[in-house]
Amino acid sequence: MSTTPQGIHSLAFRVMRLCKPSFHVEPPFRLDPSDLFVGEDIFDDPLAASNLSPLLSSHVNKSTDSSDMTFANRFLLHHPSDAMGFSGLLVLPQSFGAIYLGETFCSYISINNSSNFEVKDVIIKAEIQTERERILLLDTSKSPVGTIHAGGHYDFIVEHDVKELGAYTMVCTALYSDGDGERKYLPQFFKFVVANPLSVRTKVRTVKETTYLEACIENHTKSNLYVDQVEFEPAPHWTAKILKADELYPADNSSTGEIVKPPILVRSGGGIHNYLYQMKISSPGSEQVKAKRSSILGKLQISWRTNLGEPGRLQTQQILGNPSSCKEIELQVLGIPSLIILDKPFSALPAVEAFGSTDFHLNVVATKLGVQSISGLIVFDTKEKKTFEPLADVEIFVESD
Repeated sequence: MSTTPQGIHSLAFRVMRLCKPSFHVEPPFRLDPSDLFVGEDIFDDPLAASNLSPLLSSHVNKSTDSSDMTFANRFLLHHPSDAMGFSGLLVLPQSFGAIYLGETFCSYISINNSSNFEVKDVIIKAEIQTERERILLLDTSKSPVGTIHAGGHYDFIVEHDVKELGAYTMVCTALYSDGDGERKYLPQFFKFVVANPLSVRTKVRTVKETTYLEACIENHTKSNLYVDQVEFEPAPHWTAKILKADELYPADNSSTGEIVKPPILVRSGGGIHNYLYQMKISSPGSEQVKAKRSSILGKLQISWRTNLGEPGRLQTQQILGNPSSCKEIELQVLGIPSLIILDKPFSALPAVEAFGSTDFHLNVVATKLGVQSISGLIVFDTKEKKTFEPLADVEIFVESD
């Protein structure tokens, strides 16, 4: 859509979008020659199906000649790829098309002189306006176009990486001298809307000291997306590892890796693909406490290509999780002896962690056989007269000497 102010001008802008053509597909109604003789039920009988193949192959080879352009022969499948309907032709886009976030918008702009006289000293500017910013794409102020003859034109190409959603306006302006030497100013506006090609839904679950992040990518475009890379960039003091089902059941133990990693197909119109990441805090001490109190986990970098290889790239906003509640003092059992004898002391090795850690030995005597529970171990601050949460119960097995 373009808008031009009132007035008579010798020049006019024409804006076209540069994009790759699409395949010309003819929805075919073609038949396999063998279907003309028998139906699908013949293959239910193994004996009949085995005897049918030589008979059909000899007849089909004689009857399906590629040079035969009779009406009946044009509807036969000479090759399995004929069923796809590709004619070998490419089709240029007939409309401006949809523009998606993360793509590179490329435009071919032509300024035409439709008058009967030439114009001189043409200064051309092209810029993109969004709700937040104004980006200059072309400016010929330092080297104006000398002359555009009557019926002539001046062409140029501009590119812009689309990083915002919503309404865009391409502003093309020209300052020139007409045939009478009068200086004129021509602004022209072209509007388009940028849509979101995909959405990312996340779920965060915490199990003990491990956080699991599930990311679901959904395709909102009308074409398939071939995802080249989905990389999670964890926040400071976090480490992330992607979990794949293939790692649980490896096919072989060969040392040769994949030279080219195949892209992941996310089908058009709502196709989805899920990713699962395992996250842990990597920094000990005070940095670990800061990481637990922060809700920022990191962000995703996603890159893809369309059917004809046009690239796209998106970066999500910071993914948030539920901050862990940090205790003033945490008790943790580091080790338990493998063999515990009745009425004999054994060592338990807990650790008190806050901004530092302290190891100490504690002797405990078991007075009963079988499975027993160690409980009631608490920490008391004698200075502040404060009792902290007790250690979680630990089960042990007591044997007789």
